Amino acid sequence: MNKFELKPLPYEAGELQPVISADTLALHHGKHLQAYVNNLNAALPGSGFEEKSLEEIVCQAQGGIFNNAGQIMNHNMYFEALRAPRQDNAPTGALLDAINAQFGSFADFQKEFQQKGASLFGSGWVWLSLDKDGKLVITQEVNAQNPITRGFRPLLTFDVWEHAYYVDYQNRRPDYLAAIWSIVNWDVVAQRM
Repeated sequence: MNKFELKPLPYEAGELQPVISADTLALHHGKHLQAYVNNLNAALPGSGFEEKSLEEIVCQAQGGIFNNAGQIMNHNMYFEALRAPRQDNAPTGALLDAINAQFGSFADFQKEFQQKGASLFGSGWVWLSLDKDGKLVITQEVNAQNPITRGFRPLLTFDVWEHAYYVDYQNRRPDYLAAIWSIVNWDVVAQRM
């Protein structure tokens, strides 16, 4: 029996349209993420990580085991924090207060987040996390990296690997980053805080 399984999406594949198409989700979740799950399960026997949690593997492993575990964790956090599009979609309460205090406004936060996502060279992720002092930070993480490896608490991530957006946006990463705000599930992000 495999230790890790592909988590089902918390919504129907068509619910994120027009921001993310059902075709993109079929490839991104059903093919790419499934491959990371399969690869990690195949690599675990004899690795010393057989009894470890996904978080422990991400924080302790290197090489292929780290890459596949990191991609599973990152994708799970990404997919779990999405929902059907909403107009004027924004955080509320303590999360919004923290964003305003750290970045000046929600609009300024979005601008910085999008800029860091658009300017990340190659493949990776842009993250909003709480650092070790409880301060909100935006980081760029390459490949399978996750801010958890630095002792941060990840709250929100946008996937900037091409497979996340190429079917719908081709090479227009900035357009994808601007569009995705309408499908962020801010309740999930606030719970992670």
